[in-house]
Formats: sequence, structure tokens, C-alpha cells
Amino acid sequence: MAGVYAARMIRTTTLLVLCALSAVVAVAQGSRADYERADRLRRGWQDKTYRVRVQPTWFAEGTRFWYRNRLPGGTSEFIVVDASSGKRAPAFDHGRLAGVLAEMAGKTCEGSKLPFERIAFEDGMLSFNAFSRKWRCALADYTLTNVGAAPSERPNRRGRNERRNRGRRGRTGGGGTAPSPDGRWRVRVQDHDLWVTEADSSESRRLTNDGTEARPWAFLSWSPDSKTGLVCRFERGAPGDLLNVETSKKHGEPATMTRRSYARPGDKMDTRELHLLKVEGWEQLAVEADLIDFRSRSVRVRWRADGGSFTYDKRDRGHQRDRVIEVNAATGKTRTIIDERSQTFIDHYHKAWSRYLDDTREILWASERDGWNHIYLYDASTGRVKNRVTTGQWLVRSVIDVDVTERQLWFQACGVVPGEDPYHVHHMRVNFDGTGLVRLTDGDGTHSVSYSPDKKYIVDTYSRVDLPPVSELRRTSNGSLVCVLERAEISELEAAGWRTPEPFVAKGRDGQTDIWGIIVRPTNFDAAKRYPVIEYIYAGPHDSHVPKSFSAYRSIHAVAELGFVVVQIDGMGTNNRSKAFLDVCWKNIGDAGFPDRKLWIKAAAKKYPYLDTTKVGIYGTSAGGQNALGALLFHGDFYKAAVASCGCHDNRIDKASWNEQWMGYPVGPHYAEQSNVTQAGRLTGRLLLIVGELDTNVPPESTFQVVDALIKADKDFDLIVVPGAGHSSGGRYGERRRRDFFVRHLLGKEPRWEP
Repeated sequence: MAGVYAARMIRTTTLLVLCALSAVVAVAQGSRADYERADRLRRGWQDKTYRVRVQPTWFAEGTRFWYRNRLPGGTSEFIVVDASSGKRAPAFDHGRLAGVLAEMAGKTCEGSKLPFERIAFEDGMLSFNAFSRKWRCALADYTLTNVGAAPSERPNRRGRNERRNRGRRGRTGGGGTAPSPDGRWRVRVQDHDLWVTEADSSESRRLTNDGTEARPWAFLSWSPDSKTGLVCRFERGAPGDLLNVETSKKHGEPATMTRRSYARPGDKMDTRELHLLKVEGWEQLAVEADLIDFRSRSVRVRWRADGGSFTYDKRDRGHQRDRVIEVNAATGKTRTIIDERSQTFIDHYHKAWSRYLDDTREILWASERDGWNHIYLYDASTGRVKNRVTTGQWLVRSVIDVDVTERQLWFQACGVVPGEDPYHVHHMRVNFDGTGLVRLTDGDGTHSVSYSPDKKYIVDTYSRVDLPPVSELRRTSNGSLVCVLERAEISELEAAGWRTPEPFVAKGRDGQTDIWGIIVRPTNFDAAKRYPVIEYIYAGPHDSHVPKSFSAYRSIHAVAELGFVVVQIDGMGTNNRSKAFLDVCWKNIGDAGFPDRKLWIKAAAKKYPYLDTTKVGIYGTSAGGQNALGALLFHGDFYKAAVASCGCHDNRIDKASWNEQWMGYPVGPHYAEQSNVTQAGRLTGRLLLIVGELDTNVPPESTFQVVDALIKADKDFDLIVVPGAGHSSGGRYGERRRRDFFVRHLLGKEPRWEP
């Protein structure tokens, strides 16, 4: 028994010691030193990476290019690359040029610190500007010639504004005229009606007489043969107003209020009814088509060269139907060429794309109909799909170029390399008939490319959050490597304390889908300590949001430096994966991927026991502000503290263009059910709300109505209203208060900072 008692005493003593050590650890986090170090990170890490970017400038013959490398110690070098051979060499003798330049200019000059960043090659001559002069150097013998004063490199603001104004004067507004292609007729809108004037006459003829301010007429376009005009009867919608009260523009003076039109979900939108205006007899002919009730200010019309018909895109409000409609210019009758439908939504915000090939009467069309965003080739005469251009369990991210002559599509894609992060962007090419698919980029990372003028080569730079940039020269014929150009140097960055972010992947709510994110640790990270977790969230369905490319500094580094581990995650309901992955958001923005996010954080904590999942905080701005508060309202069992900045807390109040895309139209009860205002009474944990009084993106009342609901529910919370601020996280003051908030409520300490 004595032995058992002694063992228990030892264990108890050990436990007390560990608890004491834990207390010491807690004191060590969130200290003044941590604040000071966090504030120094951006400045301390900037300009400590080298050979990061290759920006090629191609020679006239298209087989060589030069670029400039930034190197340690403020030095640099110019490199010339022969693309055909892959030979890489100094562009010239830097030391020799520095010597002759110093002698000619009477200035100090070093070969590794030449006083210019741009050069030009022509007929064996090197041209550059230095010391306010233009110089030409014969590379055969380095004879240097001063050819005059160099132009100022500072942009001429007056000239730039004048060019902008000239461009504006070339546009016609509501009071302008629309001349016919043959120059004979000019149609204008006057007093809400259409009038026409013949070029050789000063007399005008009124073509309509029923236009009103609420239902004016508008002219859209002429047919190429000048025989038909496309006009429309415009009916104005009834959007609501966005009111901003500015309280502190000038101290000692009263507040002022501004009012602007702001359409919210369910508001009546502008509509257009299409009509044909026949020059012969000036008769009107109604187009047999539905009203244009979505984005009616931008009707894209494409006339056939003979003027016999035209097509236009018809997107229905609610985002569930897209059509390409052809109109017979003689009769006004229509036929549908493409009719794209979705049971959930068509992603007009990010993926909808088309290209009309007039010479061959074909249409390239993007669609997620098979569950992935791909390109289809349509016969515009029959409306039938000729073939798929791309296919597979990956998606077309964006189209870079359409080569009509070679009948090739150049595009970016995600998810094309098995085993890689599916968000990595690769560049590809394919023939219109779906053959000849070539991946132009290689390397485990996300890729950014620039093309040679003849598109025979690309300069490809790829990186990851944990991989510094690698730049390569590749052939576009087959994607093969010509040579490696640069590998970024980050030794100075690492010496300054930079810690590599970690990509992390875990299974989502279905137990099968990979959820990707990153983990950021403080520079003084110690695996023996316990770290509260803070999630930086933005779950907007229009994109994916976790960084994929290398960066020396992100704002989350400074948050981590106070004694936290910060994570970013793309849960289900965000973009750039399969349609099923994205569709989780449909009428369900309140979900915000939280079932996946919580599992991801728990999986990270299982691998890294120093992550304290009893102390999880979250913050975000705009849609991220909505998400951050939603974490406490709907998942208060997991998230304990949140900072929500200018959040769109109620999708009924925020802009129609964004919210109807994901939440659907008409507005249904699900809008209210997922509202942070409606659910405010469920608040648990600690909450800080930040809002700018002049926010014109998300109406400030979105936050104030949350405040009202929280007060009525007798909930404790903190609120910062920033006078004069717009859509932001509160600027430097908001950042400091956010840091203090997490130190206070996750570390249990009063912040130590110098005001």
C-alpha cells in the first residue's frame, strides 16, 4: 500500500508540475514581445526573396528574351535566354558596361548595381536610360553613346486623364445618336421616345409616342445591312435604397446622409421587351420572346453578316436557365439554339462562358452539366452539340485564348494531375474536336505562365505555399521542358524567422472528399506548448480562398505570432471543384462548409496534439463576417470566439446580384432561417462585431440588425462602429482590436501592447 501511495504522490506531484509549466506557457503567449514581433513581420520579411519572378521581354525575332533578376544586397543581373537551345547567359558584360558608363556619365557605377531596370536590343546595340540620359552601347566593343535626355518615367497624369476623357467623349449615352452602318439614318432617344433623322435632312420623325420615364424606349443596335434596328421597351425596376450616415466628416458639424440605388434579393429588376424597327415604312415588330429580366442593361447582340438574323443570350433570373436565342429579323420569330438548365444554379458569377465562331456557325460553350465545368462545341445552325472539347473528372478554370485558325483552345484547368492539390492551376491546350489535349505545365504547384509572341514557348512559374517559385521555359508543342530558368532563393527569409505554412488535407463530412487547407504557426513555435486555433474564414461560393502560391507574408502570419496556430480551409460549398462540391451552398449559404471545417481541424489536432480544440476562434470579413458569426450561432459547441467584420449577416439585405446566385429566386423562407439576425438568440461564446458606417458593399444595417436582435435576446457582445470607414475590417485599429480580442478570450490574458 505504501508503494501505491508513493506512486500516487509522484503522479500527483508530476501533474502539479505540468500544470505549473502549462501556466508558464500560457503567460509566454500573447506577450508584449509577441505583439512587437507580429508588427515587425511584414517589414522584416519584405525584400528577402530573390529570383522569384521571370518577366520575359522577347526579341523581335521571337526566339530570344531577356529578363532581370533581383539578387541579395540590392544587386541585380540581366539574363538573355535562347529559347531554341535553352542556353541561358548574362545579357552583356555587366562590369565592363558599368565602367564605361561611369566614365561617360561621371558617376559611380557598379556592374552588380546598374542604375536601370529596362533594356532594349537592336542590331547589336543595347539601349537603356540612366542618370536622366538615353544611352546606346555597341556590344561588339562597348562603345557608349549619349543620345539625349531621357523622358521622365513618372506617368503624365494630365495626359492620362485627357486620354481617358477622349475615350469617354467617344461613347454615346442616353441622349446620343445611333448612326446606321450605311450612314443614312440616325436614331436617337428624346423624351423617352425614338426619333429618326435622315443624314441629308434636318427634319426628324418620331417613331414612338408612348415612352414614359417609367417605360422609356431605347435603341440597341443596327443590322449590318442598315435595314433593321433592334430597339426595346424598357421598364424600370424598383430597387431599394442604400442609406449611409456619415457622423464625423467634420467634428462639430451634424451628420450627413447619402442615398443610392441598391437592389436586394426579390426587388423588382429592370426588364426589356425586344422590338424590331424596320427602315422600310418604319414599322415596329415585336420579337416573340420572353422579357429580358436579368442584367437587362447588357444585351449581347450578334448579327449575322447578311442582316437576316441575330442571336442574343438570355439568362433567366434565378440562375437556373441560360439560352442562346436566334431572332429572324424579317418576322421577329425566334428559335432556341442552346437551352442550358440546372436544378440548382448555373454559375454565372465564375464559370459561364461562350465564344461565337461566326465564320463556321459554331459556338463554344461552358457547362457543368456532367458535374464538372467543361467546354462543348455547338452547331449554331442546328443547336446540336457537335462534340465535347474537354472531358474528365477535372474542370476548366478559365479560357485564355481561342485560336480560330488552328481551331485550338488554350485554357487553365484544375484537378488534372492525380495526387496533386486539386486547386492547382495548370495550363493546357486542346483542339476544337476534343483531340490533341496537351498539358503545357509540369511541377507540383499552381502555375502562372506567359507566352512568347508566336506562342511556341511559355515561361512557366509555379509554386506552393510551402514551395518557393520555380521558373521554367517550356515548349507549347508538347509541354516539354527547355530549361530551368530560376529557383527562388529564400535563405534570408528563413534566417529572419520565416516558418513554412503547411498544406493539410483531411476527409470531409461524407468521409470520402478531400478538404484542403493550410496551417500557419508562429515563428517561435514550440511543439511542447498548447496553441489555441484561429480560423480565418471566407466561404463565398464564387471562388476558392485558401492560398495556393508562395508568399513571404500574409496577414495570418501576424495573428499566429501572438501565440496561435492559424488555419484556412475550403469546405464544401466553395468553388473550383466539382459541381456537387459547389452545390452544397445552394439555398444553403449558412452551411459555409462548417461540417467539413470542424472535421478538418479535429484531424489536424489528432496529428498535432499541441492544437487546443477547446479554444477555437474564427474571424472573417464580408461573407467571411457572416461566416464568423454563423460559427457561434450554429456551431457554438466548437467555436468559442469570433470577430465578424462588415458581415452580410442576412442575405435578404445584401445585394441581389450575389445572393440570388446562390440562395435562389424568388426569396423563400430559407433566407430567414439562415439569417444571423433571425438566429441571433442562439449566440454562445465571445463576439466582436466591426462595421464601417459608410459601407456601400454590404449595407451597415446588416450588422446593426444583428446588434438589435442580440440586445433583444439579452446577449453580451462587443461592437466597433468605424466612422468614415467603408467595406473593410476596420483598418489598423480594427486589426489591433481583433488581436486583443483573441488574446483576451482564447489565451485568457489582458493584451500587452504599446498604443
